[in-house]
Order: sequence, then structure tokens, then C-alpha cells
Amino acid sequence: MNEFEDLLNSVSEVEPGEVVTAEVLTVDANQANVAISGTGVEGVLTLRELTNDRDADINDLVKVGDSLELLVLRQVVGKDTDTVTYLVSKKRLEARKAWDKLVGREGEVVTVKVTRAVKGGLSVEFEGLRGFIPASMIDTRFTRNTERFVGQEFEAKIKEVDPAENRFILSRREVIEESAAAARAEVFGKLSEGDVVTGTVARITSFGAFIDLGGVDGLVHLTELSHERNVSPKSVVTVGEEVEVKVLAIDEEAGRVSLSLKATTPGPWDGVEQKLAAGDVIEGKVKRLTDFGAFVEVLPGIDGLVHISQISHKRVENPKDVLSVGQDVTVKVLEVNAADERVSLSIKALEERPAQAEGENNEEKRQSRPRRPRRQEKRDYELPETQTGFSMADLFGDIEL
Repeated sequence: MNEFEDLLNSVSEVEPGEVVTAEVLTVDANQANVAISGTGVEGVLTLRELTNDRDADINDLVKVGDSLELLVLRQVVGKDTDTVTYLVSKKRLEARKAWDKLVGREGEVVTVKVTRAVKGGLSVEFEGLRGFIPASMIDTRFTRNTERFVGQEFEAKIKEVDPAENRFILSRREVIEESAAAARAEVFGKLSEGDVVTGTVARITSFGAFIDLGGVDGLVHLTELSHERNVSPKSVVTVGEEVEVKVLAIDEEAGRVSLSLKATTPGPWDGVEQKLAAGDVIEGKVKRLTDFGAFVEVLPGIDGLVHISQISHKRVENPKDVLSVGQDVTVKVLEVNAADERVSLSIKALEERPAQAEGENNEEKRQSRPRRPRRQEKRDYELPETQTGFSMADLFGDIEL
């Protein structure tokens, strides 16, 4: 009787919300039965109250004989018997401890794991506690596809902690912005105008390509991509490609860097004197027509000018009347000026001058000469005074009527 009384006295009541120690008695398909130490009663620990991972195997998490610290949730009375058990939770106890640890940690950067993509953002887990990252706080740019983050681990800043409201808000965007600011300051500290640096093509637009220099995106404008004219950025570079670029200008305050890709590659005018010389006769293609002449491509990237006066021996009112874009022509090199990137060409120099044209030309020369004023002959006589003033009687006085 004394032993029985001692046993009854050793059994204490268990209250919901109490933290207890329990030993695992059995492990079934989706739950474990535990004996709550010092109470003489048993508890049920389900897989759902053990972890947030719904695909987890309970046998990987607990084993018979394990001693666990658990939170008592509520009392459960059997339907067919008068046995009383208690529903316990390991997950919620860890969450309570996590809440206690989070209070006052606003502004701290922690590592979280994304569990689900939910409406308006991401559901994440930190030390057994569920947090939320709003869509506007995921990245520096709007993120449409949030599913791609599921399963990832990354750093996020704690923005708000409210255990009473079960509110735990974090921001990944602020971590990215702060990291980018530090990287940007480091890059600007190293860059100088005229430097040739290596970067990676980050994105391509209609007006050029942005190059990641390791924290700063510099712009290679369309005109600085290639020595060729009117090229498409996509035909010159591809996203992810590593390129060498020259720094043209730096505006740290605005966070802008102007770059050039063509400045790091040989230009078509480099060594042009060894390729072209005055007097050469070469084939070319008409690229552009203007009012004053035609531009003919004589080498890749090099257009020479055939002035309107050098198109034909005949008078040409408009180059379009004689030539067309894309037409193949034979030209003679008149002059090569590599410093000014200029080549003068002639078509008519390869054509025989027509005789008519030569005659017309001489006639034009004669017409163009200024006429000498005709010398007035000196008179060796003087007119009589009567010729300076006379009357009808003076003229007809001798005529008889």
C-alpha cells in the first residue's frame, strides 16, 4: 500500500502550455508515443508537430528511447476508454524559443530557407519559426516568378518581430542593396578613365549593352560596340559573355560608367596606308548617297567619298541619277588620309574623256574668260559745231518746192 501511495504521489497533473521532458516509447507511421517524465501519463507527438516538412520520414527524426523536450498542447480523452493522453509538440516549442530569441533583433541579417511561394511573397523558415518576405522585398527589381526561390537559402534582414501577432517580416532586398553599395564603392575606388577592364555582359538593350564590372553596371553605347555602323547589339555580344572594355567616363555620384568595346579592338583604319594608296584601282560597293556625292565601301569598315564632280565627265545634277545603293563600282584612289579617316575616290578618272565633253569644256573655258573692255579709238578730228545743234531749215534749205 505504501508503494502504491508513493506512485500516486509521484504523478502530477500536466497543464496545456507547460514544457515537459518525455521519452519516446514507440514510433509508428506518422506519430510517436511518449511517456511524460514525472507524470505517469503519455503523450502523442505527430509528424506535423515534429516538423514543417510534410515529406519527412518520422523515423529519421525520432527513435525509441530518445529524450525530448516538448510543449503540451491539450488533453485528449479516448473515445472507447477513459484513458487520458496529451497532444505534445516539438515544433511549437522550438518556435516559442525562436520568438524569444527574435525579440529585439530587428535590423539583424540572418539566413533563412524558402519553404513556399505564397500570395504576395515568400514563406521562409528560421530556427523553426515561419517568416514572410513580401514580394516588394525579395529583390531590387520586381520578381514575377517567386517559385524559383523555393528550397533556396539566403540572407535576409529582420524588419519586424511581433510574437503576439505571430508576425515575422524579413527583407532580402535590403541585404542585396547594402551588398551592392559596398561593391559599388569598391569598384569606383579602383576605376579610372582610360582603364581597360574585364566584365560580363549583364543585359542587352536596343541602345547598347550593360557590362557588370563586379558590382557596377557600365554602359557600352550602341556607337561604342563596334567599328561598323548600324549594328545590332545582339549581333556583337551575348548575355554572360566576358569582354574587355575601356572606361570612357565615370560619374560616381550618378552611379554611371561609360564604356567602349570597340576601343579595345583594332579599327579598320589601323594600318590603312599599307592597304590603300593613291593611284590604286579597286572594287567597291555604294553604301550611301548624298547631295554632294557617294560613299563607297572599299575595305571592311572603310568608306571613301566619290565627290559629285568625280562621278562622271558629264554634268551630274544628283548622284542618285547615276548611282544606286548596293551598286558595285570600280574606283580610283585619289587620296588616303588616315589621321582624318578620309579616302577620296574617283569614278570618272577611269573613264575616257568624251570628245564632246572636251569641246564643251573648252567652250566653257572660253566663256568663263572675262572679256577685255574694247579700246575706244582715238579720233583725229572734231565734229563741227553745226553737228552739235541744227534746225530743219539747215537740212532742207536748198530744196526747191
